[in-house]
Amino acid sequence: MVHTLLLPFFLCTCGPATSNTPEPVATQKAEATTPPWLNQDGKTISTRFVPPEGFVREKYAADEFGSYLQGQSLKPHGTEVRLYNGELKPNQSAHAAVLNVSVGKRDLQQCADAVMRLRADYLFGQKRFSDIHFNFVSGFKAEYARWREGERISVKGNNVRWTPGNGPTPDEAAYGKYLTMVFSYAGTASLIHELKPKENQNIEASDVLIKGSSPGHAVIVVDKATNPATGEIMVLLAQSYMPAQDIHVLVNPEYSDGNPWYSVRDFGEIIYTAEYVFYAGALRTW
Repeated sequence: MVHTLLLPFFLCTCGPATSNTPEPVATQKAEATTPPWLNQDGKTISTRFVPPEGFVREKYAADEFGSYLQGQSLKPHGTEVRLYNGELKPNQSAHAAVLNVSVGKRDLQQCADAVMRLRADYLFGQKRFSDIHFNFVSGFKAEYARWREGERISVKGNNVRWTPGNGPTPDEAAYGKYLTMVFSYAGTASLIHELKPKENQNIEASDVLIKGSSPGHAVIVVDKATNPATGEIMVLLAQSYMPAQDIHVLVNPEYSDGNPWYSVRDFGEIIYTAEYVFYAGALRTW
């Protein structure tokens, strides 16, 4: 089946912080002293960030996406966020940590792309190749299983279709080229339709806050902790942005010490994150 593309080759999937709010969200740099939520020597999300007092980190099965995200490798504490071209991101006050995930050399791995990258990498590691698929904005279904078997996606003008290849390509280099194709033609406008709405009180690591438009924005929940006495839930959020940049854990703009924990009880009609404002109904799941 031939599909028609609705957008140009390079999709700008992430809007600026002011794209859906009249004022940018303020952020503040962390203080010099080590705050109680931080273990500077921690090398993963779950070891770098200490849950607030009285909260217990959610335990996910080893093969669950939530566990994969909690175990994401982090660059050393204090690492700056860099753009795809190696330049520093202008705003260095919005992140608490930088994930050890390549952003690539092209302006492609933006907000929705980072979410899809983490999802695809998780499934790839689980060898769940048939579960790796994302829709282009046109509706074309880009299935990694077909790419892995050697087929390729042909884009000519507004027409998109599968074409025969030269045999199976199970190597990681070919997988990377598949992701490049996805990042080029998918974005928040398509990803939102692949995710199911979810109530905030049922939030889990791996869920996504998303505004689906062009530009829109998406951040992914990478950790969760619950207070067993009160039932309050706290989460950590991560994003890439525009231009394409390192995936990073976001600070909570409500705190002055760079604390990254977000209380879900604050997710009401308006959801403030470090560089973007979402609205009610933004939470979705796979």
